[in-house]
Amino acid sequence: MQSVSIVMTVLNEAQEISRAVASLLAQSPSAAEVVVVDGGSTDGTWEWLVEAQTRDPHLVAIRDESCSLKHSAGPVSRGRNVAIAAAKFPIIACADAGCTYAPDWLRNLTAPLIAGGSEYALGGSCLDTRPGGQTVWDVASAPFFSIKLSPDEPTKSCTARSMAFTRALWECMGGFPEQVLVGEDTLFDAEARRRAKTTFVTNAKAIYRPQNSFRSACRQMARYAISDGQAGVRRTRLLRNTARCVLEVLALVSLRWTFVPLLVVLALEAWFAFHRDWRFLRPFGARAIAARFAFSVAVPWVVAVNQMRGRLGSQELTNRQNAALPDRSAAPKGQN
Repeated sequence: MQSVSIVMTVLNEAQEISRAVASLLAQSPSAAEVVVVDGGSTDGTWEWLVEAQTRDPHLVAIRDESCSLKHSAGPVSRGRNVAIAAAKFPIIACADAGCTYAPDWLRNLTAPLIAGGSEYALGGSCLDTRPGGQTVWDVASAPFFSIKLSPDEPTKSCTARSMAFTRALWECMGGFPEQVLVGEDTLFDAEARRRAKTTFVTNAKAIYRPQNSFRSACRQMARYAISDGQAGVRRTRLLRNTARCVLEVLALVSLRWTFVPLLVVLALEAWFAFHRDWRFLRPFGARAIAARFAFSVAVPWVVAVNQMRGRLGSQELTNRQNAALPDRSAAPKGQN
């Protein structure tokens, strides 16, 4: 058993919770504890956790309804902070209810911290490559969400789906930022890299099943862009994507005189679409390749428009889990 606490926050994850928790409890060697904070689920998630806790003493279930969007601007961050505060061990590994984990995930992810050579380690995430584990739009959108197509693909990206750090680092940083709904792991990562030595672990990826359509992938991209705009971060990304939009418009306008600008733009868009993971994308076939190009062309418009919306407006973000919560503020007095 490793002196490591795995933490996870959940809200209305009845369809995913059993797979995620089972894979975390099956780590070899096992974690000292798996702390799961439930933000007030209404779909049976909490009842499942309570029952599962009786079967395995390593599972620690905590219900804290302040870890929902009704009570916190950053419920995911708050849930992680509550879980880490309740954890008993000096090394923390973050997991996500939408993922599963190979039996050696925890050992590989935390090895640099246990050895003392690092205070912060990132494993990244990859698509579930089993039959039915991914859609064509999961494959198309993967690199734009820093998701790899193969467990063996190297990564330098951050995601709290697979992240480990010392309790001391978390304490000196003041925890995860609770002022944002999405992108909180990006903000945490930027500060952690500034303060501590970071290790990127190739063989410690979370196995992710987004099950996206084109529409849902664009919506997710838009939510991240709005959050970036509200937080005032990634301004270079905004400028780069705005420039791509302008170039595409100019290329179309210039068709009246010449095809050359359009050919240049298409070549540039092909590079954006395929340069990250072409070797891993090819086995998914022509349909996935075409979908990747289509999604890549849509990305600059989704990012530029929505990052500006976040920068200039005050739109409140929500997510699927919080949308499932009942509106208790409308209940008559005397009812809970």
